[in-house]
Amino acid sequence: MPEQVATPEPATESTRVEKMQAMSFLDHLEELRRRIIWSVAAVLIGFAACWYYADKIFRWMQRPIVEALSRHNLDTQLVYLNPTEPFNIYMKIGLMAGLFVASPFILYQVWAFIAPGLYRHERRYVLPFMASTVGLFVGGGYFGYRIVYPAALDFLVGYGAGLRPMITIGEYTDLFMTIILGLGIVFEMPILVFFLALMGIVSAGWMWHNLRYSVLVIFIVAAFLTPTADIMNMCIFAAPMILLYLVSIAVAWLVHPKQRKKRALQQQ
Repeated sequence: MPEQVATPEPATESTRVEKMQAMSFLDHLEELRRRIIWSVAAVLIGFAACWYYADKIFRWMQRPIVEALSRHNLDTQLVYLNPTEPFNIYMKIGLMAGLFVASPFILYQVWAFIAPGLYRHERRYVLPFMASTVGLFVGGGYFGYRIVYPAALDFLVGYGAGLRPMITIGEYTDLFMTIILGLGIVFEMPILVFFLALMGIVSAGWMWHNLRYSVLVIFIVAAFLTPTADIMNMCIFAAPMILLYLVSIAVAWLVHPKQRKKRALQQQ
């Protein structure tokens, strides 16, 4: 009888993951290096495009302080103490705006780097991942720009009633970026939990059992972020962070390796 040749079994998700895990450490580093180079190039292109509009962006940035000073019948003109300060400020604004403009491309590079470790049915979530990441960041910045920052400035300017403010553009820009970017980054909590739970570092059960300690940490972070010392502004900072923590618990449950493996078996 002719010798029968065994036909290879079709590749499954488990064999694909095993092959991906067999990649050498240098292969992973090379892939990471390539993604970083593309991301840096995107930021430089975004910086070049946004630097031209830095003056218009700064006028939009100083609107909250102008309105706060106007409400207290104070001079709304900001000052600078060094001839190089306006140039440096516009460079910083162009870089931050360029980073934001390039963020969708950067997020795609992040997704492309982690995609080989995902199941086939999970790779189609690239658009929801990018939309939620950008949406959370923009939502945090908008929340700070429209609610937190104006309330804080009104409190601070009103607290110094009777004194003549001399606010420099450098100090104001640093305060603006600390508040707006800080809240934008804080609103990325579900995305951070997504990666931690994806790697099995945290779980929904662990997060729920440590809820009281997490709330304490959230209020400590809010106390550092808020520019004022009053309890009201700190609570305004902390409230959305607590809500995002609860959302993150659901995210951790969905992407934990146990749940992902269970859903992958159901897809087969």
